[in-house]
Amino acid sequence: MKFLPRLVVAASLSGAITLNAQARIERTIEKSFTVQPGGTLHVETLGGEIRVSASNDPVVKVTAREKIRADSDAEADEVLKKLTLTMEQNGDDVTAIAKYESMMPGFHWGSWPPVNVDFIVTVPAKYAADLHTSGGGITVGDLNGKVLARTSGGSVKLGKIGADVDARTSGGNVTLDEAAGSVQLHSSGGNIAVGRASGPAELSTSGGGIKIDSVANAIHASTSGGSVRATIAGPLKDDCVLSTSGGSVKVTVDKSAAFRLDASTSGGNVDAAGLTIMIENGSPGRSRLAGAVNGGGPLLKLRSSGGGIVVKSL
Repeated sequence: MKFLPRLVVAASLSGAITLNAQARIERTIEKSFTVQPGGTLHVETLGGEIRVSASNDPVVKVTAREKIRADSDAEADEVLKKLTLTMEQNGDDVTAIAKYESMMPGFHWGSWPPVNVDFIVTVPAKYAADLHTSGGGITVGDLNGKVLARTSGGSVKLGKIGADVDARTSGGNVTLDEAAGSVQLHSSGGNIAVGRASGPAELSTSGGGIKIDSVANAIHASTSGGSVRATIAGPLKDDCVLSTSGGSVKVTVDKSAAFRLDASTSGGNVDAAGLTIMIENGSPGRSRLAGAVNGGGPLLKLRSSGGGIVVKSL
């Protein structure tokens, strides 16, 4: 079922705000759906932000906040005629989509579409999310379900996620408090920060640093524009690779962890003081150090072109 803005009674107007030589009129539409935990929220919007939070109620509440570039209510009504706003339920899944018709002659990307739609959604705690926006940030609270997030124009902020996480942005930072499953985070223009990851983690950015406070599985982290900081909790369960072209690498491992170290830098030295290592190549305090730590095991490969490498134990 589709809900067109002009047919919805529950609409509110805000004061006009100057925006691109036009006023901005805001209207709000709300819709609630009764669901069972375990469903998936699908959201897609152009030019707007997405915010998802969890509750203990078996209800998905969707709020669509329309920000319209118009000088009057009548002009706003005309703009909204070309917006398709869909909020519907299929079983325990809920979909919210805002689509506008193709760009008209005389407009440019900075002013198109003439209406941006933010989605603010509350879902049961045991729920998954599939979120897409081309012009805003994505914020997700604590969810016990898989999260897929895509944005071309903002940051991604994720809370404690009880399943796999896959988040990508072309224009901002990515932060994740915690994930119980696998983690894939990618940014073309910002930093990446993770609190704790229980599953394997793959992190990459072209424009910032990477920091992960605790990973309990394999980690692959690479950046072209900053430093890499990581703490590997417990034994190495698989090969780990951390690399940067624009900063240093610092890794903390458990003092009893057994692995093969392969560290090399063209921008500094390798410091592995405190490790019990059987050296195979290079030497401590030089640009290259390779050997078996505590008898050897999975590979810990570290590379830097712009700074030093430090490996220390706890």
